[in-house]
Amino acid sequence: MSGGLSQDWEPVVIRKKAPTAAARKDEKAVNAARRSGAEIETIRKSTAGSNRAASSSTTLNTRKLDEDTENLAHQKVPTELKKAIMQARQDKKLTQSQLAQLINEKPQIIQEYESGKAIPNQQIISKLERALGAKLRGKK
Repeated sequence: MSGGLSQDWEPVVIRKKAPTAAARKDEKAVNAARRSGAEIETIRKSTAGSNRAASSSTTLNTRKLDEDTENLAHQKVPTELKKAIMQARQDKKLTQSQLAQLINEKPQIIQEYESGKAIPNQQIISKLERALGAKLRGKK
């Protein structure tokens, strides 16, 4: 049977993978290394166990906020726009929720626009203009 086939009797050695970083930090692994006499290096992280990093930077911000007396507020829906939306919706005999459905928004958004609580969004306003067939912007 010498058809060119021969058996390979060389031993195959299968080794485990080297331990991952997490496994090397494992208490068992550290103790095993101590017993075997291997060198062990311990490093304490500078901010470990304290919340120092979070509190140190806030003092600057707090002072800046205390000194800043400017009154900031979101832009609200102008009264003319509120009235224009309400008028156009009522002319079309639509409820707030029907209008919301037409423009694929939640009824709450229409309520916010009509009560003036919403932060004006040009995309929503243009959807409203298309659905109501009325020009809502342009009086600015």
